[in-house]
Amino acid sequence: MKKILLFTLLVSSLFAEAKLYIGAGGGIYNETYEDTTTSINNSAAIGSFKIGYGERKAYAIELSFDYIQNNSKLIDTNDGQKYGINIDFVKAFDFDIYVLPFVKAGFGAGEMKSDLNNGSLNYGSFNLGTGVFLPLSETFDIELAYNYRYVSYEKINDTISTIPKTDVNIGYIGINARF
Repeated sequence: MKKILLFTLLVSSLFAEAKLYIGAGGGIYNETYEDTTTSINNSAAIGSFKIGYGERKAYAIELSFDYIQNNSKLIDTNDGQKYGINIDFVKAFDFDIYVLPFVKAGFGAGEMKSDLNNGSLNYGSFNLGTGVFLPLSETFDIELAYNYRYVSYEKINDTISTIPKTDVNIGYIGINARF
């Protein structure tokens, strides 16, 4: 009984001081695929929704959901929308200036609609990013960011020996609400 009581107190104290935030935004998604015979460059719009936990001036962890209206023709001529989920660890710096610069790193996974591979193709990514928070008040801020993703798609079938790997550059602007 004591363990249950202590666990309940611990969890409630964590959420009593919780620094939760949500955010939404969009940007430009630029994907580049190059091998010895092919070079593909795809630019599209990206929309993102995120939920985070942490301090604006210190550390945080973010869970983000992405939607990309894709037209890359990377795998086949009918590549479709991409849906992704990412987990990023964020470190912000407070230099007593109006903006709060940050860096982030994480990983992600997602799915791209495609006529090949039974209608969809899965991918994984390693994410790096940098940017600034522009505080508007105690609860709202604007986020300007650049994100780099190294994306690896699943192998399509046994006849294709290589697995496509791409470099993705994302310019992002969003607004966050902190609680």
